[in-house]
Amino acid sequence: MTTHLPPVTEATLAAFSAAWNQHDIEALMSFMTDDCVFETAAGPDACGTRHTGAEAVRRAFAGAWQAVPDAKWLNGQHFVQGDFGVSQWTFTGTAADGSRIETDGVDVFAFRDGKIQSKKAFRKARPNLPATK
Repeated sequence: MTTHLPPVTEATLAAFSAAWNQHDIEALMSFMTDDCVFETAAGPDACGTRHTGAEAVRRAFAGAWQAVPDAKWLNGQHFVQGDFGVSQWTFTGTAADGSRIETDGVDVFAFRDGKIQSKKAFRKARPNLPATK
C-alpha cells in the first residue's frame, strides 16, 4: 500500500525555511526524501558540492550552522509550480573572522511524493561586510 503525501506548497517551503532559521535538523530532514540531493552554493565543482542521500545531506545542512552559527535566511518568498519550486531569501550571519555576511540567494527545488527530492542553492558572491564593534 502506497501512502501519498499532500503536494509541496508555498506554505511547505515557508515551513522548511523556518526550520533552517531554527537550526532544527530533524524538522529539515522530515521535508526530504530518503534519496535527496543537496547542491551547495560553493564548492569545487560546477554544481558547488553535491551531497547525495539523507545522511550526507543531514551532515551538509548541519555544517552550514557550524560554519555560521548565527545563520539566518530572511525575507523568504516561495513559489511552487507542480514538481518544482523556488525560494528567494537574504542570507545573514557572522563569519569566523567576525565579518558580516549579507547576500541574496535562491534555492531551486524538485519535489517527489510530497517531499523535497533536491535542493540547489545559489547565492550572490558579495564580499563580507566589516565586523561591527
